[in-house]
Amino acid sequence: MTEVLLVDRADTGVVTLTFNRPESLNSLSVELKEALRDALRDAAADDDCRALLLAGAGRGFCVGQDLREHIETLGAGSDPMRTVHEHYTPIAELLGGMPKPVVAAVRGPAAGAGAALAFLADFRIGGPGTSFSMSFAGVGLAGDTGISWTLPRLVGYAKATELTLLGTKVDAATADRLGLFTELVATDDEVLPAATALATRLAAGPTVAYGQLKRELATGASGSLRDALAVEADAQSICGATSDHRAATEAFVAKRRPAFHGR
Repeated sequence: MTEVLLVDRADTGVVTLTFNRPESLNSLSVELKEALRDALRDAAADDDCRALLLAGAGRGFCVGQDLREHIETLGAGSDPMRTVHEHYTPIAELLGGMPKPVVAAVRGPAAGAGAALAFLADFRIGGPGTSFSMSFAGVGLAGDTGISWTLPRLVGYAKATELTLLGTKVDAATADRLGLFTELVATDDEVLPAATALATRLAAGPTVAYGQLKRELATGASGSLRDALAVEADAQSICGATSDHRAATEAFVAKRRPAFHGR
């Protein structure tokens, strides 16, 4: 039986999670959502995982909820929105709070919760065939998977309102203009190699410092100056106690290139 989520652990420290339902453009079945939730939990707790890479098998990244499965749930009379509490919310919390860098290789369409997953990543690599669609309203639903938190931070409140309420499809050129990409590569075949190269670069860096920088930015984006200063002080205490900090400082003074070990 084919695994719906492929997990690859490279000796570089990069853990790659590949949505593996290419026949449905990697739509999110319960099985895939549960596998993703559990894999994210494992990655967050794994000190050997120093960068996370999200990718989709085939010609799409992820088009969100599996609506064929969803319609079966509606027909059975059970609560179809249980999946928000059981799957989408914990996935968003794990991905958004991941204490190490996250790169999304967004090849092809990313829609609904699939787009939201890409927006929760720290870096997004796209190609000419990449597109984003906030398709929730098109099926009479509000957003989930953190879309109301990430999208206004990425494109601004007014543009986020437009994209979510109108469900406007965003092509690669527009996404690049809006700042949704870290890098837009020339061909779709370059998306995964470019994303892998970036994840590998990040995995060789100061993992603890990266995690604390992410924490600082999240606090600074929504908290007060006092909140930000308190988190900065705590984050510096944590980073200052790492062997990476000591070794890198010694390397700088000695004019050597530092080697980070994520600890």
